[in-house]
Amino acid sequence: MSTVPMTTVKEEMIPSKSADYGSIHAPSSPIIEPLPAEQGGDKTAPSVRRPSTSGGETDLDAVAAGLSKLEAKSVHWYSYLTTIDFWVVILIGQILSLCITGSNTFSTFLAMKNTNIPAFQTLFNYLLLTMIYLPITLYHATKNGGILNWFKKVVLREGWKYFILSFLDVEGNYFTVLAYRYTNILSAQLLNFWSIVCVVIISFFLLKVRYKIFQIAGILLACGGMGILLASDHISGTNGGPGVDLLKGDLFGLLGATLYGISNVYEEWFVSRRPVYEVLSFLGFFGVLINGVQAAIFDRASFQGATWDGQVAGYLVGYTLALTIFYSLAPLVLRMGSAAFFDISLLTANFWGVIIGVRVFGYVIHFLYPIAFVLIILGLVTYFLAGSVLGDSKKPWLGDNQAEGYAGFGTAKLKALNEARKQGLVGRGEGEGEGERV
Repeated sequence: MSTVPMTTVKEEMIPSKSADYGSIHAPSSPIIEPLPAEQGGDKTAPSVRRPSTSGGETDLDAVAAGLSKLEAKSVHWYSYLTTIDFWVVILIGQILSLCITGSNTFSTFLAMKNTNIPAFQTLFNYLLLTMIYLPITLYHATKNGGILNWFKKVVLREGWKYFILSFLDVEGNYFTVLAYRYTNILSAQLLNFWSIVCVVIISFFLLKVRYKIFQIAGILLACGGMGILLASDHISGTNGGPGVDLLKGDLFGLLGATLYGISNVYEEWFVSRRPVYEVLSFLGFFGVLINGVQAAIFDRASFQGATWDGQVAGYLVGYTLALTIFYSLAPLVLRMGSAAFFDISLLTANFWGVIIGVRVFGYVIHFLYPIAFVLIILGLVTYFLAGSVLGDSKKPWLGDNQAEGYAGFGTAKLKALNEARKQGLVGRGEGEGEGERV
């Protein structure tokens, strides 16, 4: 998942993944081909747990009935705003922004200690993701045919797709770091807007997402708020100065933002069809390999000249925990919302960064900052003024009845099955297996 890191800190800093984890993209068409039946893509198995052959069509009908019932409730333009899901996705989005702010702050502390090791310090995040989620993935594999069967059907068939996701995520982080080294903060943050553009274009053409007028208005409103933040930085002189090599830095920033946008869409596609723990385990595992090689090549000189003491160790721990929380929560926003909403949610990271900077670095808040923050939040609210209680959780690439999707937390498929249970269309014992997990 990818994210767009933002900061107003003048010192050289290592921005973390933002508008990435978080981070899915739409590479070539083979990337978005339906998954094999045994991996959750079976259109006859849309229920929360894989039904028997005889009950498959019944469960498919239950999902369709549940979706129909939920969408019939969409009688007002503010319907989604009255749901718990809306407030949960808004809250998680701001937690993600705080995680980005935290990782940026710890990166700044490291830079102030003359410890500039961007690839190496991010390696610990991928390692921790692997340590947390790979055992969970293997545990579920043993319960569903065994590890050898899982290796053949998932690792061998889908592993290359996960490798591409990890590669995009790692390189998005790396080139954004390079952008902050060569250009000024204002230019780097302006280029982050390109990530949102990439998400909208890729989602529209490859995932067949059709944005409503309120969604477009919400994106523009949030971007307008971010524009005011950048203008205030320029007015107050906190845009980072002229930069070392603006052209090179801008090109790196453009490439990083593009990789972020692609990876965000790709991750949204993945978590809508696969368990979150599986996606994160592969993202972490391949991230360790890719990032490890990159750190060994590019961070060797910086590693040798870095400062190593208790404070640096503490900063590395804080940076790693902030990013791991970010990566763990990002898939929920991508499921309940979308890659576009994910990106605009992170625009508030700059505001939270200044709030922390007031206490830590002695910043002074410009009067435009509160106005900008309100505009971004209004943009997030406006994005969901489309009238559907499902919001963006119903993904067009999964089919009308979400038959190709995974019934996990935050998905429209699980919401439909829960609604079907309430209507007595699915037995209470059904749907409490595989899909109840994330």
